[in-house]
Amino acid sequence: MKRKSLTLFLVLILGWLTVYAQNQKQPIIDVHLHAQSTIWMKTMPCTPQPCEGSKTQISDISELLPQTVSEMKEHNVVLGIVTYNDLEELKSWKSFAPGMFYTGIQFWNPLQPDISIIQEEFSQGRVNIIGEIGTQYYGFSPNDPKIDKFYELAVELDVPVLIHCAALAGKSELFNITDGNPLLLEPVLKKYPSLRIYVENAGYPFSQEMIALMNRYSTVYVDVSTVTWLIPREAFHKYLEELVIAGYGKRIMFGSDQMIWPEAIGMGIEAINSADFLSFEQKRDILYNNAARFLRLSEEVIAEHHQRVNNH
Repeated sequence: MKRKSLTLFLVLILGWLTVYAQNQKQPIIDVHLHAQSTIWMKTMPCTPQPCEGSKTQISDISELLPQTVSEMKEHNVVLGIVTYNDLEELKSWKSFAPGMFYTGIQFWNPLQPDISIIQEEFSQGRVNIIGEIGTQYYGFSPNDPKIDKFYELAVELDVPVLIHCAALAGKSELFNITDGNPLLLEPVLKKYPSLRIYVENAGYPFSQEMIALMNRYSTVYVDVSTVTWLIPREAFHKYLEELVIAGYGKRIMFGSDQMIWPEAIGMGIEAINSADFLSFEQKRDILYNNAARFLRLSEEVIAEHHQRVNNH
């Protein structure tokens, strides 16, 4: 009788703690943001069709940074990984909101970035990841030898890599859907087994290929970014559920892929929170815990993130 009473008491306590946690403000990490130039305001169409994401495009590029930070604060996003090919612009994002951004060097053509400049940026602590590697837009497969020097540098420095490897694309004559098959990363992972890499859009729509890759290589994570707001909600939830059912809920991270639409951050978060097949704990993993582990955040930083949102 005493044992049953104790069990009931523990169940009630656990239930109360769960409700308490759900009612508290919780921090979020966005692993996929962009500091874009005005060229994107002219070249980013609403693709693919059917496209259901209704966003407001900023009219003044100078408003992108403050509006993005405002959106982050509104939704308790305590850390964002912002990538761009302009180092000075990346510095401005870090200085505008100290502690809120990690930065990464973005490129599309593997022949253009000077590897020595990238090495210098890392040695000075000015960037944190390599990527977004968007070479698929220039017709390069992710296992093209021309990209190897960047993988090698990531392994040498033990830093994460963000790569575009999916079927979603803007306007690019050189873009090939076949280059978005996640299994093309296997030769890279065999060559660099310690490479920490996360795949944009969770490799959509190649769910089975993505699952196979994650099954074999434990250093592979994914972000659910554009797919959270661009494709029909039902399609996104079905894709996400496939990854979770396959057992990879601990390696899925939230990313908004914010380019020129700050409100995409909130739309992406809502898409995850509205997934009724996810438990509270699974949502917390996707929105914060998995990224904190992947980025190797310290216990002190994690505690500061929680304190920050509860003081907000």
